[in-house]
Amino acid sequence: MDAVRADVEKLVEKELKSANQKFPMFRSDHEGAAVIFEEIEECKQEMENLEIQFEALWSRVKSDNKMSVIISGRLKLMAINLACEVIQVAAMSQKFIDSQKDSLEMDYDQMERAITEKTKAVIPVDLGGIPCDYDRIYQAVEGKKPLFCPKGDVQEALGRVAVVADCAHGLGASRHGVPTGALADFTSFSFHAVKNFTTAEGGASAWRTLPGLDDEELYHRYQLLSLHGQSKDALAKTKLGAWEYDIVGPWYKCNMTDIMAAIGLKQLERYPGLLERRHQLIQRYDEALHPLGIRTLPHFTPDYTSSGHLYLTWTPGIGEKERNEIILRMAERGVACNVHYKPLPMMTAYKAMGFDIADYPNAYHHYENLITLPLHTRLSDEDAAYVTEQFTDIVKEYLR
Repeated sequence: MDAVRADVEKLVEKELKSANQKFPMFRSDHEGAAVIFEEIEECKQEMENLEIQFEALWSRVKSDNKMSVIISGRLKLMAINLACEVIQVAAMSQKFIDSQKDSLEMDYDQMERAITEKTKAVIPVDLGGIPCDYDRIYQAVEGKKPLFCPKGDVQEALGRVAVVADCAHGLGASRHGVPTGALADFTSFSFHAVKNFTTAEGGASAWRTLPGLDDEELYHRYQLLSLHGQSKDALAKTKLGAWEYDIVGPWYKCNMTDIMAAIGLKQLERYPGLLERRHQLIQRYDEALHPLGIRTLPHFTPDYTSSGHLYLTWTPGIGEKERNEIILRMAERGVACNVHYKPLPMMTAYKAMGFDIADYPNAYHHYENLITLPLHTRLSDEDAAYVTEQFTDIVKEYLR
């Protein structure tokens, strides 16, 4: 078995090398996960074919039919096909690349080159509440229409790669006057406890009305995915005589409770004021830190207005050791800072899979001097002034 494993590992490396020569590396973990998911689906299909062929073989064997020899040959061929798909999964699991040198956004040119006939979605991340360049993303997916191979009626209606926004941070942001939720084809928001808009947990999904797709039908599909595949929600089942329902698929249980929804409805009334307060705090921070040469995430430009979810700072000339010292010293003065985010190759689970941060120098460069200052609507003007006073007082010692 050890010899076989060694041979398989060589085949995986060969497949990975071939894939890297033919296609660009993944621009994000989301894109990589989507490709791996598709490869796993193809494995499932091959496994299903293999099982059907085995059933045919077993049936022939039981009836002493000599055709079983022919069927066993087909079985071997299908087993080889399955093995090839599994090797592709193993190879694709290693196919990730570094981030851009000077930006946290994806490299849109590389994203465009990465789109192949297997691509089903591009998943941009609106980090910190800043909308990505959706005009550029749509330009890319529209230009790759001839490559698109749709599966299912939604993809048929789109006729191109879907743009699916990770907008966990971005509720209330806009680009060229268009709000998040209306920028991408499909958008997911997070209402987790630490987000701008919270229902304690949960979130929301939104989509643009698209030609050929019925909004009510799409809503029903989301409902099925969030209710264990049940064809009726709790309210529909309480109607007289309407007890019966179907389970369409063994899916997920992630619907929002009524209590959480009630909190959300009240939050909607307050949210414009919460966004405005975040913007005021960001301006105060910018005015205090920019004169020192501290770089920050830009939340307001002629192209977009951010939701102001995170206040990221980069202090020039320091490394990870100094950054951690600053965070500790801020804590000693009663200010809790954070880092958004630590690169995945530095996490134990990803190290165990063979990832090495040395292969991702740009991601590490973004991380090593990154400090997130507190930003929330319970901060008073006096609190914000205290944060910047303590931060500038400490950071000045490290500036070169």
